[in-house]
Amino acid sequence: MTDVADVFVPPSVRLRVPTHEDAFAWHRVFDDPDVMEFHGGASAELSVYEELTARQRRHDAEHGFCLWTMTNDAGEVIGFTGAQPWPGTWGPVGEIEIGWRLGRAHWGQGYATAAAHATLERVRAAGVGSVVAMVDARNARSIAVTRRLGMDLVETFVTPTGKQGHCFRLVL
Repeated sequence: MTDVADVFVPPSVRLRVPTHEDAFAWHRVFDDPDVMEFHGGASAELSVYEELTARQRRHDAEHGFCLWTMTNDAGEVIGFTGAQPWPGTWGPVGEIEIGWRLGRAHWGQGYATAAAHATLERVRAAGVGSVVAMVDARNARSIAVTRRLGMDLVETFVTPTGKQGHCFRLVL
């Protein structure tokens, strides 16, 4: 018999198309070397998030999905999750990549997995047949999320900057 205390209940997350104001929230939430460890190692300038949120609004208008702003029950911005066409000129060109990034204070609580499941439902409804996740080989937390989603490791690669990574795929 399973003890009620042993049953994991995923947290409630809300996803919305990012607003211009979310650029400021993303900048604040991700301004942490731990959060940015696998994303260049240093905090990005506000202008990077202004461009990113604008691009995500375009993706949502064009594709019906994007990297959505993730909020908790209190309405606090805690990160982003979602999907977008792979932006690189190398790797899975032409494929839809899912991804997530959380503020440090929200790690280990199930938010990334819960939000990624919601992402999969939304991209499936938009007619996407499969997704990939490109993950730095050292990022054990993100690799764990891909496993919880049922994704398969399909390739190990070296990025143009020399970092080792893994490409995971899920047929929807």
